[in-house]
This record gives sequence, C-alpha cells and structure tokens, in this order.
Amino acid sequence: MNAELNTITINGKEYVEKGSIATNAVKLDGLEYKIVRTKSAGVFAGYVLEQFENTVTVINARRLWYWSGASSLSQLAMEGVKNPKGCKFPCEVNRVELFEVIEILDVTESARKSIAGVPVWKQ
Repeated sequence: MNAELNTITINGKEYVEKGSIATNAVKLDGLEYKIVRTKSAGVFAGYVLEQFENTVTVINARRLWYWSGASSLSQLAMEGVKNPKGCKFPCEVNRVELFEVIEILDVTESARKSIAGVPVWKQ
C-alpha cells in the first residue's frame, strides 16, 4: 500500500492535506521516520508529517514508553533495541500532534525495523 498524499508547497515547505493520509501505510513517500522527544508527553517514533516551530505532527507513531537494550535515544535511533521483549511500546496510532518538542533524531532503517519488531505492550 502506498500513501496517496495531496500536497501544496508554500515558501519552499511542503504541506499535506488533512485526511489525505492512508491509514497504516507501509511506504510513505517523502516522509522520514524519526524519534521525537517532547518536554512532557514522552518519546514517539514515526513518520514526521510536518513541523512548525516546536510542534510536530507524526503519523504511524508508537510511544516509546520504556526500552531495553539501548543506553539512550541516540543509540536507539542508530542501532534499535537489543532486547525487544523487555521494551514497552504500545500500539501504533494513526496520528499524533506533539507539542514542546525538544529533540528529533534521524532513525536508521535497521533501527526502524527493530522498533517495529517490538511486541505491542498493553495491559
């Protein structure tokens, strides 16, 4: 499945029309998978749809509530987790708007696959 995105470019920045995102799309052309840390809402991994100042919209996002097998978010972004069964990553959500963003990390493809491979944590 490929996301069909309706976009417009304003002042060199591309924006995506609300509602034009295919839910749970496997491939999202032009969108980058990132780890986003906020001041008070925690840490999320997903595809950054847009960013304005310290507000970021992420789609296909997982909250990284607790991780095991990486000493920091930096290591997690580069190498993924070494102990996926020891992690607590709830289910993916379609879209989340994050405020008070204080850090955004690029994620390698192997780390993205590692994050995706962590079993869904729920109670």
